[in-house]
Amino acid sequence: MDATDELRMLADELRVIATSGIHWTAEDPYNRDRFERLQEAAVRLFAFADTRSLDEVRRSVLTQLTHSAPVPCGDAAVFDDEGRILLIQRADDHLWAMPGGLFEMGETPAEGVRREAREETGVEVEVLELVGVYDSRLCETRFPVQLYQFVFLCRPMHVGAATTPHEALDVSWFAQDELPPLSPGHTVRVPDAFRFLRDRRPFFDRP
Repeated sequence: MDATDELRMLADELRVIATSGIHWTAEDPYNRDRFERLQEAAVRLFAFADTRSLDEVRRSVLTQLTHSAPVPCGDAAVFDDEGRILLIQRADDHLWAMPGGLFEMGETPAEGVRREAREETGVEVEVLELVGVYDSRLCETRFPVQLYQFVFLCRPMHVGAATTPHEALDVSWFAQDELPPLSPGHTVRVPDAFRFLRDRRPFFDRP
């Protein structure tokens, strides 16, 4: 990746932060103004890496680069040496799930999954292989928008403190024949993770 590509990535990360900030500060004119200034700074950064005029770049950044698409997110399928999977009891529905969540701007899918595992369980993991990529509409996930859900096989490295404990009521290891009630979507993806341990065949939604 050259300096121009890095500049575009930095500008796009600032754009996303600014757009999100503008959305959440609609009733706060002071902070909304700050995020609008940050948005303009992102446009100017884009312009440094482009041959078009600033006005042309501004129109492109604030329209074409906000194209709506399925939201990317992921789960960490963390297994110990005994073949047990690490699950959290979610605070929202009290059901069990793999640690995971939406990716942040600038992360690779593997980086996002590693961060989510650390935040929700305190376990630092090594990402090993891709278990599968799931369309939320086809794997029983309940979410208001379409998701692309990446599941990665992970190995636990060491245990620290969870940084988002409010998202999980409990954390525990489970064998496949002792699984607790699973959250929607995980009823499909957790068994698939165990299957992947056996056959190493990644899942994708075949046309």
